[in-house]
Amino acid sequence: MYKRTDRKAIRAKKHYRIRRKIAGTAECPRLAVYRSDKHIYAQIIDDAAGVTLAAASSLEAPFKGSYGGNCEAAKKVGLLLAEKAKEKGIVDVIFDRGGLIYHGRVAALADGAREGGLNF
Repeated sequence: MYKRTDRKAIRAKKHYRIRRKIAGTAECPRLAVYRSDKHIYAQIIDDAAGVTLAAASSLEAPFKGSYGGNCEAAKKVGLLLAEKAKEKGIVDVIFDRGGLIYHGRVAALADGAREGGLNF
């Protein structure tokens, strides 16, 4: 099997391959996901301007006192991000899974964002 450093390198390669094809614009920004062991983070980014338009994570106030490393929290983060994006007038995004497998918490976040009104 792979060592931990090898898995990090493999994920970095996947992320680089994805980023060559995906870029967010003002009309259709990129929804980037990062998953750590205990939390999940998501940002909506305009790569042309190099600006983060909206962000949400399981560290924010609505999640205080609850565990942020499960599918339930990831779905709530997706809903929260969609709500913030709607306030800024963002509806269409490009999903960037960051080299992670589209499964579990990453898929739950995507489902929550779709439920909240984002299209991708």
